[in-house]
Amino acid sequence: MKRFGTLLCIFFGLIPVLSIAQTLPPASEILSDMELANNYFMAKWPDPGADIVSPDRTRPSNLWTRATYYEGLMAMYFVTENNALYKYAVDWAESHDWNPTYGNLYTRDGDHQCCGQTYIELYLLDPKPEKIAPITTNIDNMINTTKIDDWSWIDAIQMSMPVFAKLGVVHDDPKYFNRMYEMFSYTKNQHGTNGLYNSTDGLWWRDKDFDPPYTTPDGKACYWSRGNGWVYAALVRVLDVIPETETHYAEYLDVYKAMSAALINCQREDGFWNPSLVDPNDYGGKETSGTGFFVYGLAWGMNKGILDKETYMPAVIKGWNGLHNDALHDNGFLGWVQGTGKQPSDGQPLSYDKEPNFEDFGLGAFLLAGAETYKLAQVTSALNDLSAVPFSVNVRNSISDLQIMLQVNHAGDYSMVLFDINGRRLKDVITNQNLMAGPQLISLKTDALNSGIYILQTKSEDNVVSTKINLVR
Repeated sequence: MKRFGTLLCIFFGLIPVLSIAQTLPPASEILSDMELANNYFMAKWPDPGADIVSPDRTRPSNLWTRATYYEGLMAMYFVTENNALYKYAVDWAESHDWNPTYGNLYTRDGDHQCCGQTYIELYLLDPKPEKIAPITTNIDNMINTTKIDDWSWIDAIQMSMPVFAKLGVVHDDPKYFNRMYEMFSYTKNQHGTNGLYNSTDGLWWRDKDFDPPYTTPDGKACYWSRGNGWVYAALVRVLDVIPETETHYAEYLDVYKAMSAALINCQREDGFWNPSLVDPNDYGGKETSGTGFFVYGLAWGMNKGILDKETYMPAVIKGWNGLHNDALHDNGFLGWVQGTGKQPSDGQPLSYDKEPNFEDFGLGAFLLAGAETYKLAQVTSALNDLSAVPFSVNVRNSISDLQIMLQVNHAGDYSMVLFDINGRRLKDVITNQNLMAGPQLISLKTDALNSGIYILQTKSEDNVVSTKINLVR
């Protein structure tokens, strides 16, 4: 006879679930770091529409460098709902009439389209057609041609690809997804000798100039940190919005996972990544912008349940703590940011105090990293406080449910929540229920649960205990 019950391997007692998360800073501290860095920048640029004046030329403030900052600003807004951040972004967009950089509706340059990412996010918060009309016209002009080789440098993937993805969602039109993939695939598989992506290493060459036989002085492949950061961030921003049913979702996800595995293998002990990822002798040292993008992508993957915490949490902890300890100044300035360029040697030497030619994209990466690490800290904080508690939890198997024995030693209000191993809240078993002292038997149906590791979190008024359950069907 077929058995429909559940075999449970229970780990009893008060065990330190996901103890690696105990070294992640509290969410409040992460937010304070973000606010410090962002306040420094907003004070320096009180008028978001003001041109960016540099020794060589004057540029509009919706250039790619500043547009990348606004990606981070919006990520910060979504976790804080601080209206001052929202207003700063709206004022910036309105100062440019919601246009691509230089107001050119026929530009094919990804650098000039990056601002569209924030325009679309602002539209979703307040859907007025004029906010996305120019960027829609711009991308439609590209789609109405057969040209697909525009992203000849991998930076452009971050600047432009998420715009296609977001428009596909907003307009519910697969033409944006289709052209996005054609352009991504051409860059990945055809630009340069055999494409700019090395599937063996899980990393990208910046452009055809760095394809083999080009090597670093030590004979290693030249994988520029921020260049790979651009691609990694783009994949996150695309996967975050397109439906999982989109035809090429699985391919984007595979590349994201391969990059994640490659990146944690070349992280420095201090938490940073070198400008040259696999050759520490090729301008090795701390670099903030690439590090920010990598922390962002890794934390996002854990927040989404795509990357396992045991493998990837240490890299995020080291990375964020490195940024906090070694890059963030007391006034909010960020050190170790490599200026604009295309390779490890550009903008060198870097230092804690050196101001790059553009500060904005480094801050954007920092805020993106902060927003995802902040969410990660919020999710895991409930599982970290395993101090001694005046109650105990025991779980045993039944035919189709968990039999939870809660031994209450002190009467009071109790709550019990079931999480999956990635910290996602699955079910409120009891909520603020007043329980008398003594044994309390609680049943939890498991019909809808798959095999895997689960966390049962029990709270009294002042204490928390988490019990790890290995559910095998």
